Amino acid sequence: MASVPAATPLTDSEYDRLSAAVLATVEAAADRWLQDDVIDVDTQRTGGLLELVFPGGRKIVINTQPPLHEIWLAARQGYHFHHAGGAWIDREGREFFAVLSDCASEYAGRPLRVAP
Repeated sequence: MASVPAATPLTDSEYDRLSAAVLATVEAAADRWLQDDVIDVDTQRTGGLLELVFPGGRKIVINTQPPLHEIWLAARQGYHFHHAGGAWIDREGREFFAVLSDCASEYAGRPLRVAP
């Protein structure tokens, strides 16, 4: 297994800005899927928590964790991401948007991509 880069130290304001950008990117992707008639996905955001609800009721939950400076993603399993080298990386070295795209594609039954 490749080594996982260490978390980049962030100030609270840097974390807030970067994590808000992640949630905005995900919301924009879901809006495009709906608008372009790719898939009927519902979004619900409450503060730092964003839910994506796919047909059949499957959910992906993205939650900011300000005290830890992490972003958590829950789908068929849970993932914890820290900011390292300009990207959000999980404990196994996977990038947030790649994991989210894989989970969304699985739930949609078709390829979906979310990119920063």
